[in-house]
Amino acid sequence: MVGAVVLDAGGQPVGEGWHQCHGGPHAEVFALAAAGPAARGGTLYVTLEPCCHHGKTPPCTAAVLASGVRRVVAAMPDPFPAVNGGGLAVLRDAGLAVEVGVLEAQARTLNAAYLKLLGTGRPWVIAKWAMTLDGKLATRTGDSQWISNAECRAKVHDLRGRVDAVVVGRGTVVADDPLLTARPPGPRTPARVVVCGSGDLPAACRLTATARASPVVVYTTAANVGKLAAWAAAGAEVVGLPAGDGVLSPLAILDDLGRRRCTRVLIEGGSTLLGAFRDAGAIDEAWAFVAPKLFGGATAPGPVGGHGVGAVAESRPPVSTRIEPVGDNVLVRCVFTAS
Repeated sequence: MVGAVVLDAGGQPVGEGWHQCHGGPHAEVFALAAAGPAARGGTLYVTLEPCCHHGKTPPCTAAVLASGVRRVVAAMPDPFPAVNGGGLAVLRDAGLAVEVGVLEAQARTLNAAYLKLLGTGRPWVIAKWAMTLDGKLATRTGDSQWISNAECRAKVHDLRGRVDAVVVGRGTVVADDPLLTARPPGPRTPARVVVCGSGDLPAACRLTATARASPVVVYTTAANVGKLAAWAAAGAEVVGLPAGDGVLSPLAILDDLGRRRCTRVLIEGGSTLLGAFRDAGAIDEAWAFVAPKLFGGATAPGPVGGHGVGAVAESRPPVSTRIEPVGDNVLVRCVFTAS
């Protein structure tokens, strides 16, 4: 996530741009094009070091040098192996004044998911759920549609359109028959991912019916791949992973998603899957939609299952929390992983 602003030689803003879509022109290209000849002798401010390699687009350093700017201020270097300081070196070698590290903490927060993928090989994990005031994910009979209001559901669709994968477990597929697409579509088309160690999934559902139109990936144990032949025939990719006691490791799933270059993934539940990722320490960020409802019921499920913590002190504190009213609901966003 990169933004850029161009100031002319007199310090007046003359162009701005941002990286609008994966594979499209980078922020610097848009900003310099907007500035045109007014960029000559001016300054380019950018949140990430300009790239210096041919990837999906030509190197941004070439556009910077061609623009005639004399100074570049970058918030942070780009740790991507093909860049990693090389872009700044190209600009310095060409005689430009280069400054790096201005507002770096904010830039690292902006690109926390990108930095995690490069640093660990695993995507940034967002856990999302909707719950009542008394912390229920559904009623005691399993009814859960809808806990949150329409505005919250629209926010979820917007979030889906900005991640690379939406992940659910077997229970959600069986109970809700979800489509898991972003409606309306967003800048990204997320893979729809099902985690089912047993391989016991309905042969016909909305995911299999649309698997050729939008990617579907099913993670199961290596021993149970054969149970999902109907899903494979429908166009889904069935991936067998090693498992202990028939339970799939969230970290093994994230390793595979990281190899697919997924930057951010959204875990949409239910409580068993969310609990497994929490127990593995794999949740980087949580979105909890809280509705003004009271369900009660000792057997009504809470949003996060799993083993859980034994003591309050064992709970992982957030590094930041944001609370946002959404109509008569509230969205609580907590980030647990430092950027």
